Amino acid sequence: MLDPKILDDIARQIGKAVPDSLKSVKEDLDHNIRAALTSAFTRLDLVTREEFEVQSAVLARTRTRLEALEERVRKLEQLLEIAEAEAEPESAPQATAGTTTAATSPPDAPPDPAR
Repeated sequence: MLDPKILDDIARQIGKAVPDSLKSVKEDLDHNIRAALTSAFTRLDLVTREEFEVQSAVLARTRTRLEALEERVRKLEQLLEIAEAEAEPESAPQATAGTTTAATSPPDAPPDPAR
């Protein structure tokens, strides 16, 4: 919310503009102007310059942090792709001519007479 001093200054400046012949209603006018300004500024949901600067700084830090995290995720995704590409050949079974299966005996085993 706005500093009450600012509202007082605005009301005072408007009060100074009132002609001397109407000075008797000056105090009432100052009070009403101040109330009207306070009400109008409250409805506008204004913030002070200091609050705005603080939030701007928070936003800048958040944006910087977000960019750093996005870069980190990008690098981790690249590493994951590389790891998956390297693991692909190992996980696929290789069919070569000299491999043994469960039905055949290992090469160093004695011959099976039933065969």
